[in-house]
Formats: sequence, C-alpha cells, structure tokens
Amino acid sequence: MSTTEVQTEDSASPGGSDIDLKLEVVVIPVSDVDRAKDFYAGLGWRLDADFPFDNGVRIVQFTPPGSPTSIQFGTGTTSATPGSAENLYLIVSDLEAARVQLIARGAEVSEAFHPGAPGAQFRPEGAGDRAGGLDPDRATYGSFATFSDPDGNRWLVQEVTARLPGRLDAAETSFASLSDLANAMRRAEAAHGVHEARTGERDENWPDWYASYMLAEQHGTELPT
Repeated sequence: MSTTEVQTEDSASPGGSDIDLKLEVVVIPVSDVDRAKDFYAGLGWRLDADFPFDNGVRIVQFTPPGSPTSIQFGTGTTSATPGSAENLYLIVSDLEAARVQLIARGAEVSEAFHPGAPGAQFRPEGAGDRAGGLDPDRATYGSFATFSDPDGNRWLVQEVTARLPGRLDAAETSFASLSDLANAMRRAEAAHGVHEARTGERDENWPDWYASYMLAEQHGTELPT
C-alpha cells in the first residue's frame, strides 16, 4: 500500500478503534543541564531520570506534581535554541495558592492576570492587553500567571476549575492530586451552602449533592442548584 494512501476508519487499527496516542513528554532546550536540573528539582518536581551516555547524550526528565506529562532536557536532545520554549501550560485549581508555592520554591512568578483581549496570555509580561488580577468572575480558564526557568523557557500557569463539555471521559471522574480534590470539595461546599439557603432546610443527602456537583463541574455539564 502506498504511504500516501488514506486508511479508512475500519482499517486504521485492529478492531476499527483508534490507538491511544498519549502525550507524555515534552523536550525543552536548555544551555546548562545541571542548572536546569537544580531549578526544576527546587520546584518540587519529581526527578524521573538522569541518564548520561558514552556518546555525550544526557537525558534528564522531571514530572510536575499531579501531571501525566513530563519534561525532558539534556545534551543532544534538541536543536532548538535554549530558552525558546514558550507558553508551556501548567494547569492548577487555585492560581493564588500555586503562585505562593512556586515563589516559595524559587520561581519568579508574575502577578496574576486575565486576558483583556483574546490571546493576551501568550504575550510577554508587560505587553498590552493583560488585565491585572484574577478574572473578575473567577471564570474557569480565565486567570493566569507566568514564570521562566533560568534559560528563559516560559511557563503559563492557568486556573481551571471546570472543564468544557467533552474534555473528559463521561464514564470517569478523577482528580490528579489531593489539592485538586480538596479545592473541588471546597467549591462544592460553597455551592451547597447556597443550595441550603435557597431551600431553607438542611440537606441530609449532602454527600450525594457534593458528588453530583463535583462530577458535573469536572465534565462541564449543568451544575445542580
């Protein structure tokens, strides 16, 4: 079969189903491997590997807390200019708490901001269209901060508290970390307080209400009231 021949859906893989393609590692360019290693270790990221090879290649891998995707850097890993990686997303459930932690661990983090125009989050710090402070409505996907590693590779920290519909498997509910779960429960508690105030009575089935709220929030479906 020609390499340019288009496969049909049924012939794409055995059984006609798509094969998982999991993005697990992103390579970033650095000029000083040990300096970069110290920086990311200082952030509390998990060191997965530091493999030097006889031909001069060295591969270092770190994974951010709660992340399914890791970063790699080293020698002989990329031809990109050191510091040229931009807007690598880190998703958090509480931007203010994330800023405090990152700063305490040595990162120089920008003030929180929200886009004053589409795409403003991708502009360098100090550029126009960045509105200071968290999103006024604390809308999911709406608040950001940035920081860079010693080479200038730029990270974009985004607060996400509820996913848009279709972003998660409707049959699954999971939280990447204890912090994510705790923050989801806090938001459910606040919403449940409004619910009880509206009904004027204590909800004995509050665990079910919490669970329904947290599930709906995670999957971007209609929230209970």
